[in-house]
Amino acid sequence: MPYIEAIVPTICLALLFWYVMKAITNADRKERQAEAEADALIQNGSDSNNPVNEN
Repeated sequence: MPYIEAIVPTICLALLFWYVMKAITNADRKERQAEAEADALIQNGSDSNNPVNEN
């Protein structure tokens, strides 16, 4: 029984660490996706503001 009591805190900390790292990577992924969408929107918006001269 003392072995289980010794390993339970380690397992709990490992699970907590995994949860925090997963949350960080998900937030980073969403941030990169939002930034890419904003860049695409800016790029498309700037193209429509600069019409090409068709002479």
